[in-house]
Amino acid sequence: MSERNVLVRFLSAVWGGLDGIRKVLHLLLLLIVFLGFLGALAGNAPIIPNQAALLIQPVGSLVDQLDGDPYDRAVAELVGDAQQQTLVQGLVDALAYAKDDERISAVHLELSYLGGAGLSKLRRVAAAIGDFQDSGKPVVASGDYYSQQAFYLAAFADEVYMHPEGLVFLQGYGSYRNYYKEALDTLRVDWNVFRVGTHKSFVEPYTRMDMSPEDRESRSRLITQFWDMYQHDVDAARGLDSGSIDDFAQNLVEHVEAAGGDIAIASRDAGLVDDLLSRAELRDVLKQYAGEDGQDDTMYSAVHSSDYLSQMSLLHGDDVRDENVAVIVAAGEILDGFQSPGTIGGDSTAALLRNALGDDSVQAVVLRVDSPGGSVFASEVIAHEVRALQAAGKPVVASMSSVAASGGYWISVVADRVIASEATVTGSIGVFGMFPTYHRTLDAIGVATDGVGTTPWAGQLRPDVAMSEPMKQVFQLLINDTYDDFISGVATARAMDKTAVDSVAQGQVWTGRDALQHGLIDELGNLSDSIRVAAELAGMEEGSYGQKRIQPSLSPSEQMILDFLALSQRAGLDWLSLSGKQSALQVITDRLEALLASVARFNDPKAIYSHCFCEIN
Repeated sequence: MSERNVLVRFLSAVWGGLDGIRKVLHLLLLLIVFLGFLGALAGNAPIIPNQAALLIQPVGSLVDQLDGDPYDRAVAELVGDAQQQTLVQGLVDALAYAKDDERISAVHLELSYLGGAGLSKLRRVAAAIGDFQDSGKPVVASGDYYSQQAFYLAAFADEVYMHPEGLVFLQGYGSYRNYYKEALDTLRVDWNVFRVGTHKSFVEPYTRMDMSPEDRESRSRLITQFWDMYQHDVDAARGLDSGSIDDFAQNLVEHVEAAGGDIAIASRDAGLVDDLLSRAELRDVLKQYAGEDGQDDTMYSAVHSSDYLSQMSLLHGDDVRDENVAVIVAAGEILDGFQSPGTIGGDSTAALLRNALGDDSVQAVVLRVDSPGGSVFASEVIAHEVRALQAAGKPVVASMSSVAASGGYWISVVADRVIASEATVTGSIGVFGMFPTYHRTLDAIGVATDGVGTTPWAGQLRPDVAMSEPMKQVFQLLINDTYDDFISGVATARAMDKTAVDSVAQGQVWTGRDALQHGLIDELGNLSDSIRVAAELAGMEEGSYGQKRIQPSLSPSEQMILDFLALSQRAGLDWLSLSGKQSALQVITDRLEALLASVARFNDPKAIYSHCFCEIN
């Protein structure tokens, strides 16, 4: 009996402790809710002066969709650890609002921190700059250093300034990658590769040590066209003679020598920039357009585009009406299952398309594609949902961004209309599969694998067992069949002869300009053109419809936590100081993980992929 009492008292004590913890957690939850409520009340919109310059300062890469889960990304931004990216749509919207806003007297493009950007995205922002200039307000560009992408946007400004110690670096376009065959041979790894497509080059790093002649020809054609487009646009925007940009890039040494070794002066003398100004001198120029800052007379009056867009979005809200064109972004590699934004998940993207299917206010859909492809299975899952929308009478327009190739083309071609920009990389209609085995590596260190099976296929998909010839034959048959499905689907969707499709397929990559000539797309245009076409296909008149962006969003609990974190940060808690710096070992580990992830990310159930190596830098 005494032992039972001891046990009862022990369990009672445990329960009491757990109950106490429960009450504390409830109290903390109520505190978070209360602080979140206060945060919502205290969240004042940013103040915009009566006269100010709109400061547009893109950081990192220009993207159609920010990478990562919305909650994780928001937390990372609070602690200063977010990936550096700038949303193209945000820049376009800010410029559109500022055009008719009497408080905005000028735009300051500060481009020192702009990283990578596809030419199609640059052209879209440049078009928005041009639309803003129709208001008669000036655009002033500045940079301590202009990358090729940054200078493209700067060229469209009314005035272009650079720091006296800066430079403009125009490297042209190129396409380079590493090749691993000798390393794999040294490690005794057999990288079993199966493909269809004479130009399907994604697998080449594992099968050779250099670029194949077919890939070299295809990429040379691409980069030449991209460089021609870049030169044409910038020469025209800066009012330079045709060929001036190419001359500066090709003969950089001569230009710099003529300027006494000063590349900044060489840039000015070549007409790339208007003048070389220190930051203080630049601020004086901007004061002439925007006036002095009300709290610091050494600064010019300005509002950052992110703050400006936040307020304008609060004031105007979303353009959602009774009838809408839905815009769904599919950006990144295509993988099976549910994936975070910045990667296209077969199931997660299909879910967004089903949301549009079930939304009675959505009459048409624009699928904005920015993808080099990936899993064939996931691509077909997405394509199936596109067909479901069409069957329900909701037309779908594929709007190609910088890249819509391989699997990216697979999910685009099924749309009612396919629209790309001249600078889109598309096509790459081909299929491959890869399955590495390392049994020879194990043999070298004295490890053997043996066993029995009831069929010839038992153990054949183990990486520590050599792949048999029958298994290789099965793999190749699957690849051949998938390629046939691909070109057959393209032939049906594009009303083309299957042989004609095959002649422009075989893994070949094309610019949007070439794709139009080959019949792979319907027309050239941007996202706005795609929305207009989608509305027309749905029978909606101009001005009678709205736009609804269908995308992953924060749950109420996630939003509440973020409100609490934001409120505590405004109260003085520095979350950045708690995050700490990465050790050298952590940096190395992260880079190694990123390298391994380039292979480990492939998760197609049948190990069949339609993926393009589409990097043009």
